[in-house]
Amino acid sequence: MAISNLEKYRKDLDDLLVEAGQVQNSLIYLAYGHKEFLDTLIRQLNGDEKQANKLISELKPFLSIYQHWYSEALAIVKQLLPDRLADFIRLYEKPKNRKEISFENYRIEDACQGLRMTRLGEVKADSKAALNLLDQQIAIVEAIKRRFESSLFDIKQLVQADLFDSELDAARELLKNKFTRGAGAIAGVVLEGHLGQVCENHNVKITKKHPSISDYNQALKDADVIETSQWRFHQHLADIRNKCDHSKTDEPTVDEVKDLVEGVAKVTKTIF
Repeated sequence: MAISNLEKYRKDLDDLLVEAGQVQNSLIYLAYGHKEFLDTLIRQLNGDEKQANKLISELKPFLSIYQHWYSEALAIVKQLLPDRLADFIRLYEKPKNRKEISFENYRIEDACQGLRMTRLGEVKADSKAALNLLDQQIAIVEAIKRRFESSLFDIKQLVQADLFDSELDAARELLKNKFTRGAGAIAGVVLEGHLGQVCENHNVKITKKHPSISDYNQALKDADVIETSQWRFHQHLADIRNKCDHSKTDEPTVDEVKDLVEGVAKVTKTIF
């Protein structure tokens, strides 16, 4: 049996939180240096210096491991907890109007660049200031994890996802038997329903009484929920769907409808 959407996303979040622990250790190592970090590890490992050295040898440089983690986490926050997206980014990016670095305005981006602020020989801000910021970013990802664990979250989404999967299976069966218009029409309904749900997830308001795929697609682009490349892809799928729905147009080809069905399947699994 295929893994459910909830299980898949839970696994993705679990992997992200495991990596977050590695990111934290890399930042602590960067902030405090080899000796202090090694001493701390030895105490935590009840004096096992060999194991402590092994763990340090396996640490990845903070810049590389954090940038990978941040990119993955940013995408998840944008999709699943958009209300916290600005907070998540703010913890990373340097303030645009900052005139000088201080402990209060130091950001994770500064730590990635190895920046530190000293005055009269005294360190005022360095990568230690980023530790709390990283903790806050991880807490936001943990909040998404707790949301997934809540029995109140995504029941509607999961039921709908299973329904969409069943409808797309039906479309594939119709296509297999050369009922191209019918298969395309079903796939179009799935795409329209999914984009409507994405609008609801992100509180994107639609003024039309009976919105189409194009209406949902444009609204999501205007709200910066999707990128231009995604908008174009959805519009391409909508064009094939329209060809299937209108008998006065040219007959849609099997390849076109196959592209539509599989394209819709991709959208339902990647845009939320």
